[in-house]
Amino acid sequence: MKKMFGRKEVNSPPQISPTVAPAYTIERYSAYYPMNHKHRGQAIIFAHSVFAVPNVKLPNRDGSDVDCDMLVESLERLHFEVTLYKDYRLSDILRVTEKVSSMDHSNSDCLLVAVLSHGDEGEVIYAHDTPYQISSIWTQFTGDRCRTLVGKPKIFIIQACRGNELDSGVKVEKDGVARYSIPTNADFLFAFATISGFMSFRNTKNGSWFIRELCNELNENGQRLDMLTLLTFVVQKVAYGYESYAPVHPDHHMKKQTPCVVSMLTRLLLFNNV
Repeated sequence: MKKMFGRKEVNSPPQISPTVAPAYTIERYSAYYPMNHKHRGQAIIFAHSVFAVPNVKLPNRDGSDVDCDMLVESLERLHFEVTLYKDYRLSDILRVTEKVSSMDHSNSDCLLVAVLSHGDEGEVIYAHDTPYQISSIWTQFTGDRCRTLVGKPKIFIIQACRGNELDSGVKVEKDGVARYSIPTNADFLFAFATISGFMSFRNTKNGSWFIRELCNELNENGQRLDMLTLLTFVVQKVAYGYESYAPVHPDHHMKKQTPCVVSMLTRLLLFNNV
């Protein structure tokens, strides 16, 4: 039985304490990632509701707290050690990720990072005070920079717009153990709320479409289906089950959304052995 950690919400940046540990290796062609370590692993969530970006007017992200509550609960059910960081400045975000990258993850199954914020084209995400590239976070966990996560899954969940385009949809008719080297960028999984260039939708009372369906799948099937299969059903639920309702804003009315999954996983990821 894995240790269940309580939710932590952090309002001040942590101190960095680097740790060096040996690289992690498993059998080269093993079909599944091992999920039998002492801990499931760290899950860090950067959630943004209010912004103070110079020369850019960004609306508050009402409903973000709903997403946070759902995501924290779902990840704790899977035995992650969850820490929530709200409305952090970019310098503090990078301080957190640098700290986590320098930790010893030898006794952990994996890592999960979630970012809930506004976004724009070119993989731009907004911190409280400035835009930044999402790559500035995930590249801190490549194999050459975080040795104790080598060969382990690194999951990134991005709830944010990726542009301003809107999807009007189409109507479909019913009948119609040896040592070996691996790439430093292997074993990453990115789950985006929408495809590149398009907007994502969030309900002020019920949270975002993507996070809600992701949490539903994690709760119902997180220990039964591998992660890529699970995410396929998340894409299905959002793509087929949701449509925007904004009749007073015709440009945003009856629009659709398709989440996007980008995988560099080298094995099946199944949150079993709990």
